[in-house]
Amino acid sequence: MAKKLLIGLITSVLLLSFVLKAQAAEKTIGVIMSSDIPYYRAIHKSFTGELNSKGIKAEVVLQTPAPDSMAWVNAARKFGAIGTDVIVTYGAPATIAAASETSNIPVIFAGVYDLGSLGVKGGKVTGITSKVSIAGLLKNLKSITNFSTLGVIYNSSEKDTVKVADEVERLGGQFSFKATKITIKGTGDISKIKGVDAILITSCVAMDSVDEIVSVARIQKIPTSALIGGGEERGIVLTLSADPVEQGREAADIVERIIKGESPTAIPVEGPKKIQLIVNLKEATALGLKVPFDILSAATRVIK
Repeated sequence: MAKKLLIGLITSVLLLSFVLKAQAAEKTIGVIMSSDIPYYRAIHKSFTGELNSKGIKAEVVLQTPAPDSMAWVNAARKFGAIGTDVIVTYGAPATIAAASETSNIPVIFAGVYDLGSLGVKGGKVTGITSKVSIAGLLKNLKSITNFSTLGVIYNSSEKDTVKVADEVERLGGQFSFKATKITIKGTGDISKIKGVDAILITSCVAMDSVDEIVSVARIQKIPTSALIGGGEERGIVLTLSADPVEQGREAADIVERIIKGESPTAIPVEGPKKIQLIVNLKEATALGLKVPFDILSAATRVIK
């Protein structure tokens, strides 16, 4: 009996030791997702799903700070304090905060329109951009409605959307319209939308107020468009955006490579390969607009 008890005790100790070692071997992945934005939510769902399919043993700690500069910084500092192995960020503000507030932790981003516009320094940052053709969206929107004044909704806290708004303004001459730049940080800024005959949303933070933006657009009988997904079901007439599933999947691939020992400096920033063109035909029809057949044919999804 004593021998059996001893064997049982040794077995228990060895099992506990194995469990502790396995737990110690697990990595911690910190994720910063600004607010509860549908596009980021879709990226995160794809990201965690891909991690699971790869069998990666890691604890994923998600933070959803308010869309505020200090909140993004505090989220990054928390991950630095707990010694997170990798930080994954969705969007430019979270990426900038993580890169500036942590010194040695690799930062993997997704949902960032253009990394070159961020001024991020150092080789620990890599990921996948969400850059699509602004000219392509404007061309399609012009085919749907011959607008003369375009309200470009951006957020001054999102550096890449500032650059996008500037680019849209430069393209005004080519497509015969005047751009009116409108910075929106919350629902309190929605009243700024006036005196335009079409809207383009470039900011993920502004998508937090997409229902209010669409409501104002309906009252004014003007179509809305976006360079970010997530608002198409809620009334955005035309959406051109990087596929969030690909964004999350590629971010997970890069995290896997880093966890296995690859340096982020050896992993180049990727561009999106899958682009979504989504037309809300139901909304367009309600606004009295006719969507050309070639746009409907080219669309990856049509909401009827």
